Amino acid sequence: MTMDRKKIDIEDKFQRVCAKVDLDAILHNVERMREGLQEGTHMIAVIKTDGYGHGSIPIANCLDPLDFLFGFAVATPEEAYVLRAHGVKKPILVLGYTFPYANERMAAEEIRPTIFNLDGSELRELAEAGKTQGKPVKVHIKVDTGMGRIGVMPDDEGLAFVQKVMEYTTDGWLEIEGMFTHFARADERDQTNVRKQLALFTDFVARVKADLGLDIPLCHCANSAATMELPEANMDAVRAGISLYGLHPSEEVPGEETYLRPALSLSSHIVHVKTIHEGQSVSYGGTFTAVEDMRVATIPVGYGDGYPRSLSGGKGYVLIRGHRAPILGRVCMDQFMVDVSHIPGVTRGEPVTLIGEDGDERITAEMLGELSGRFNYELVCDLGKRVPRVFYRGGELVAFQDIDGYHTILD
Repeated sequence: MTMDRKKIDIEDKFQRVCAKVDLDAILHNVERMREGLQEGTHMIAVIKTDGYGHGSIPIANCLDPLDFLFGFAVATPEEAYVLRAHGVKKPILVLGYTFPYANERMAAEEIRPTIFNLDGSELRELAEAGKTQGKPVKVHIKVDTGMGRIGVMPDDEGLAFVQKVMEYTTDGWLEIEGMFTHFARADERDQTNVRKQLALFTDFVARVKADLGLDIPLCHCANSAATMELPEANMDAVRAGISLYGLHPSEEVPGEETYLRPALSLSSHIVHVKTIHEGQSVSYGGTFTAVEDMRVATIPVGYGDGYPRSLSGGKGYVLIRGHRAPILGRVCMDQFMVDVSHIPGVTRGEPVTLIGEDGDERITAEMLGELSGRFNYELVCDLGKRVPRVFYRGGELVAFQDIDGYHTILD
């Protein structure tokens, strides 16, 4: 079967709904962020929550060969296992807490846990897992400089924790590879808070070196917003998250729209078109009632796919033939209806753009988030497993991911 034939088959198969992911846009965004990095600073690609809903496997495989990329960051060991199972070789850091059940597999697959518990109970267990697997467990110490989530405080108690970790490295089964913190307000125009956090972290790193004689190889603190706006926070590595996908950290971060390219678009097809008359209602609860004859199109997508129900009642719209078609009534679990009275000739089977461009019109994740009262991060992460992802590179279909799993297209 040829590539062209496969492309046709897959696009036919995914007419109900399909998220198209442009891997060239991902590479473009990485390169643009790289341009602002200081010499010697590496990048960590954050691909947790299945690559912010975009698909972590093809994105990781696309980025894995890049020399300046240190590796990847995920939220759970299971996310890391998936990447290893699909051939990802570079280091993978788990940003959140890892429970003891995962220790031996993380050691075996060289996955980096984050540590921060002051009682130190996890240290012995990690070291034992490393010994069992015959390879040291490389850890990253999390420091809480103001996020208030997880991490040791940058004070005497935190210093004592680092010293305790060092004691477990003497047998060679535990290795301190990194130390990091996370900015709580880097996406704000006023950088006062983030500079305060940066100072706390750099002072603590310096104190660890001065008081304990420990020079940590990989210190990192910059998220997407700080990577773009605060070059002094580059350190040994930066963590590229939301900007990797061409989405904006916030509307207060200037300039990102000029060089980031959104990687994801979302489309569907009309399954029914009908005329309704004055007095007829649309969808649950009868929240919309026609005051005149209207043409209504049904889209086979709903909140069961992660499309926001809060777009109901005309708050949201889709693009059909380059025109906006407002949502009528409530978004259902699997379907919703739109007004196409003003778009001549609309018929069943026509393409619909939910996120993306059509003619001179476009709908971005930021726009859809604003209309629905949701965060652009949340919007893309919540696209469900029922929404297949298809991946393109150089204009060619290279992979797809549907409810049955991930599949690579081969010639």
